[in-house]
Amino acid sequence: MWTNSMQCRCSSESLKKEASPLSAKERGVGQPAVSKQISALEDELGTELIHRTSRSITLTEAGRDFYESTLRILDDLESATSRIGRGQTAPKGLIRVTVPPTFARLHMVSKLSAFFAAYPDMAVEMAASESPTTIIEDGFDLAIHSGELPDSTLVARRFAQTMIILVATPQYLTRYGAPESPEDLNRFRSVVFVERGSVQPWDFGSGKDAKRVIPTGVFRTSDIEQMRMGVLEHLGIAQAPAWLFAAELREGTVIRLLTPFERTVPILAVRPASRRMSTKVRIFIEHLEKTFALCSQFNPRPS
Repeated sequence: MWTNSMQCRCSSESLKKEASPLSAKERGVGQPAVSKQISALEDELGTELIHRTSRSITLTEAGRDFYESTLRILDDLESATSRIGRGQTAPKGLIRVTVPPTFARLHMVSKLSAFFAAYPDMAVEMAASESPTTIIEDGFDLAIHSGELPDSTLVARRFAQTMIILVATPQYLTRYGAPESPEDLNRFRSVVFVERGSVQPWDFGSGKDAKRVIPTGVFRTSDIEQMRMGVLEHLGIAQAPAWLFAAELREGTVIRLLTPFERTVPILAVRPASRRMSTKVRIFIEHLEKTFALCSQFNPRPS
């Protein structure tokens, strides 16, 4: 069994190195040696695992299946090692995580006290980033991302969910009234979120019933915290994840609008597809799952 698990580890690592020449270089392994190992593995399995062209090297469907299967086996082995023998010692080490700054301030930092109480030998470093791709560029273990996964080189595990809602303050609604449909929003002033110079549209519903609105307003911003403050200062209506206004929704200082058109998006723990999930990362994700499950705003329902 041990021999088979070691072969599994070597096969998985070779696939990763072949598909990522940079990884092979970083580990001090020559590309020819890795290619030879992969060719031998392909001969043994009787199928092509790597698709090679003059410009790129990618995993075939069979290669990805084999790689993911070996990762699961290695994960089980590491879990068993953590429970048995000398692996019974508590996990230790540093986890480096990128988190959108407003989400970190409102919801992530408050979850750390319980984590450190359970795992006193662990440490967490958080960096502010809106883009999950920085985990590859900057060598982070994990990224927190709200919404669908934008990059196929990443894999994700959902640990919570939120609803995309439309909000305004009671003061704004008293002065301007409330929209009755998405099409009605063109009559109302909005707090507009801008990304790379482009106004971000508002999407409502899904499938054939999906609707899209281009918001207009006197206040535009590329910063989600400024958008939040713009709503609280009665500057207009905004579309945002429910977690951004969790406290204000409880207190009634903002009101949800057009609730039948709300949609749910996942909150994801994202990591590179080329990197096996370590025990410390898995423990951290499991902690997020447990603690966010206790927060009603991360399992919201339309009112």
